[in-house]
Amino acid sequence: MTSKHYWAPIHSTFGNFAAWVDEDGALLRFYLRAEGAEAVDLSAERNEKRLAPVQRQVAEYDAGKRQNFEFERRAEGPDFHRQVWEALMGIPFGTTTSYGAIARQVGQPNAARAVGVANGANPISLIVPCHRVIGSDGSLTGYGGGLPLKQALLVHEARVAGRPFDLFA
Repeated sequence: MTSKHYWAPIHSTFGNFAAWVDEDGALLRFYLRAEGAEAVDLSAERNEKRLAPVQRQVAEYDAGKRQNFEFERRAEGPDFHRQVWEALMGIPFGTTTSYGAIARQVGQPNAARAVGVANGANPISLIVPCHRVIGSDGSLTGYGGGLPLKQALLVHEARVAGRPFDLFA
């Protein structure tokens, strides 16, 4: 039997996002753009009440009162991608790491590019903090929400953590 899905726009000081949960409230997707969200899962019902916990935690993050999200996550993807997404969850708030470091962490030291692909396929952006991964040369690299959003999130986290903004903090 297929689980019922719900979605709603998620408003943030960083932009308008969209999120999806299943009937148990587990987070399925978090997109950094709300445009076109209703077409992502045509069987999903728009329901702000079901997404209220997501909206609340994002508002707390925006206000600097939350550093870790507390959601059960049910992202679907290949095993390697799911390994990378779990590794992303271990990047401390207010810090960054490189694709190569994540590759080493998941036991595939030569797979930095594959980590980049998995990072780009992350269906739960922001919550699974793919924005904390940067190039080995310290450059901001691709981000589904755009590089200005990635930089804004990193600056916000550094400020909240009481650190100077440094790509390798």
